[in-house]
Amino acid sequence: MNNARVIYITGGAQGVGRGMALGLMSRGYRVVIADHDREAGEACLEELCKEVPRQAVPGASEALSFQQVDVTDEDQVKASLEATLAQYGRLDGVINNAALADPFLGPIESLTLETWHKVLDTNLTGAFLTTKHAARALRERRGSIINIASSRALQSEPDTEAYAASKGGIVALTHALAMSLGPAIRVNAISPGWIEVSEWQKPSRRQAAELSAGDHAQHPAGRVGEPQDIASMAAFLLSDEAGFITGQNFVVDGGMTRKMIYAD
Repeated sequence: MNNARVIYITGGAQGVGRGMALGLMSRGYRVVIADHDREAGEACLEELCKEVPRQAVPGASEALSFQQVDVTDEDQVKASLEATLAQYGRLDGVINNAALADPFLGPIESLTLETWHKVLDTNLTGAFLTTKHAARALRERRGSIINIASSRALQSEPDTEAYAASKGGIVALTHALAMSLGPAIRVNAISPGWIEVSEWQKPSRRQAAELSAGDHAQHPAGRVGEPQDIASMAAFLLSDEAGFITGQNFVVDGGMTRKMIYAD
């Protein structure tokens, strides 16, 4: 019988999601990538299975699988989670990572209601829907949920209202869910800062990172972040070692939100 834990990652085919999928597979988890982009999902499935052989998960016949799903469509979310349970027979963790990643949408005066709703529906409502339909299975396993927020939930640049609101909502949703779903399910958030993901995209969008010495030097940690940094935090929060941690938001940003900056 295979006792490897099963983790469901929305938006798992590219960027930070792909990094978490790889990081968790390498630690012995079975991973389900749920993503709306079929091209990205199939490429991720092929490439990650080469990077982490299936035998890395003891006894697993399917260490990684892909399901195409739009997290704003409740019927699709429900069907995807049902398919996951049918395939693996269990669900131990959910990472709500799917999001429209570009925060810059122009001045508030020209931000359309349609765009506002699209960002909130994907970034925030998608996490609600996934959690809603995963909760019963997670409760049976005393599982864990990780919501991917952003350091932009705590500080902002101009013209980022929709994105900031969605990520601030994720932080609030996290502690609300922790109270509602505990003690059977732990719920935490990770707020990444600048994570360089140029090389973690699907092949048609992949490119070499273009980072200057100044980009790295401005971070108190001395470098720009990498997807592996978020994967490591996610792995810890999913583990039994984090059993006394719930309702928290972990900022992983190289220290930038603690840096005082004055204009010259």
